[in-house]
Amino acid sequence: MNGQPGGRIEAVWNGVDGQRRGMMAYLWVASLLAVLGFLVIYPVLTLLLGALTDTNPVVEGLSLSHLSIANFLIVLKNPNVAEALFNTLVACAGGTLIAVAIGLLFSWIVVRTNTPFRGFIAAASILPLFAPPLVAGVAWSILGSPKTGLINAVFKWAGLDLHVDFYSLSGLVFVFGIYYAPYVYMFTSSALRNMDPSLEEAAEISGASAFSTLFTVTFPLIMPAIVSGMLLSFIVMLGIYGVPAVLGAPSNINVLTTYIFKLTNWSPPLYNTAAAVAIILMVVTGCLVVLQQKVLSGRSYTTVAGKAFRPRNLDLGGWRWLTFGLGLIYLLVVVILPTLALIVAAFRKFMFIRDATSLLDLRQYSLMHFYSIFDNPLTMNSIYNAVEVGIITAIVGGALAFAIGYTIHRTRLGGRRAIDLISTVPVAIPGLVIGVAYLWAWIGIPGGLYGTIWILALAFIARFMPDTVKALSTSFLQIHRELEEAAWVCGKGVLGTIGTIVLPLARPGVIASMTLLFVLSIRELGSSLFLYTSNTMVMSVLLLDYYEGGNIGKTAAFSLVQTVLLGVLIGGANWLARSAAQGSIAQRIR
Repeated sequence: MNGQPGGRIEAVWNGVDGQRRGMMAYLWVASLLAVLGFLVIYPVLTLLLGALTDTNPVVEGLSLSHLSIANFLIVLKNPNVAEALFNTLVACAGGTLIAVAIGLLFSWIVVRTNTPFRGFIAAASILPLFAPPLVAGVAWSILGSPKTGLINAVFKWAGLDLHVDFYSLSGLVFVFGIYYAPYVYMFTSSALRNMDPSLEEAAEISGASAFSTLFTVTFPLIMPAIVSGMLLSFIVMLGIYGVPAVLGAPSNINVLTTYIFKLTNWSPPLYNTAAAVAIILMVVTGCLVVLQQKVLSGRSYTTVAGKAFRPRNLDLGGWRWLTFGLGLIYLLVVVILPTLALIVAAFRKFMFIRDATSLLDLRQYSLMHFYSIFDNPLTMNSIYNAVEVGIITAIVGGALAFAIGYTIHRTRLGGRRAIDLISTVPVAIPGLVIGVAYLWAWIGIPGGLYGTIWILALAFIARFMPDTVKALSTSFLQIHRELEEAAWVCGKGVLGTIGTIVLPLARPGVIASMTLLFVLSIRELGSSLFLYTSNTMVMSVLLLDYYEGGNIGKTAAFSLVQTVLLGVLIGGANWLARSAAQGSIAQRIR
């Protein structure tokens, strides 16, 4: 009998603890949903409101008066919008076809053949990912300009009756294709590594040739990876501003992203029309994301079973040097030629090149363009702003992604599916549309975030949230739940378990995701275009300003500065990630 009161008291306290834990869980989920609503839902709703009204957000703020679909009707009837949509679809579709062909070819060469120096080819296949789109566009404008392009100059010196013009839709398609092939490569190379080669061997035993097996067995079995890479490439191209702005503007070739920016630059700015076009672009992107899920859910593509296997390499014989040569050509076209073009334009006093002798005349080269850009106070200010925004984005965005990833993958809290869904929404929102949405969300609010560094950082966090959460997901899934359970048995609470078990073990993934955020935010242009002021200008915007000013020398010099800075930052980040990984392994051993 004496034990009964104590048992009742313990039951009461357990009930109180259960209620407290339930309340804390509810507050945690509600807090995450509120943050996601602030970052994602509120800007999108204000963008939609802007498209449905005729009020000026700068003068009148946000208003629910005069709601109508008039802006959408105006946009749909506008032939300029139809032309921009057509150009967008042609450029993205053509670029995607080239990207699929290149990415699929090199993934097969690296994973399934005995081509020499495959590691070198693999590294060359992903190098374009590190080049900011605007820098790539500037480099190819220097190479492929119809009047002063270096390629045309070489053709003329060689006496060849050839001419290229990258200020065209075909030039845009080409640059899109070669620079976004790595997305296809990453998806398909991983799928090929995990595919059982016995399936191909069975086809060859049945009499199929190696070439026939490739197109009837290998590629169909990795179709989910091909479709994922293809649609991801298409979606990324839809939201790119830098390349079309450089290569399309001289020939007045508009795509949706450049047309949206023009609408906000007219006098007076057509914010409502820009919002309507942005909504259309977002809907197109969202439909493609849904299509990706539908295509991949209709068939079975299982290629990995419980039986162990060793991926085989196809002996190409003498043809292996041809595949190696293809890798060298890709490196030449995507990395070496653009870099040489930037170096020539950055160091040469004037871009007029009379002949080959003039090109090699060292007296024509100097550091004048570098002196000029660093004499401009905006240069150092933009570098400082870019690094500051990158640090804020990496720290705040990394912490938020950790909280979201942990809630989704390590808990069973109600509402985690909603958190997962909302955090994935920005996948369907191009960067330029994020910028327009944040413009509408904050420009009409006095004393708000507009005109500060924070609005850029918050836009970048929202823009890259799906990438960051996905990068962290693998780290969370690799940690066995029994480690957390052991900590709980030892009396650790949730925060103590996260601090002593989860965070140390997931440290390499956390650093990698924060590094990814830092690099992406420094090279991001689309989201910045509508949100910067003279005091918050970042490097990508200043680079575009130099280009639009017509000084190719300054543009090339600043492109090299941005590229070198990104290279140093990526190298340092890789060193930190390796150090974190080694520390994590050492901690597991202890």
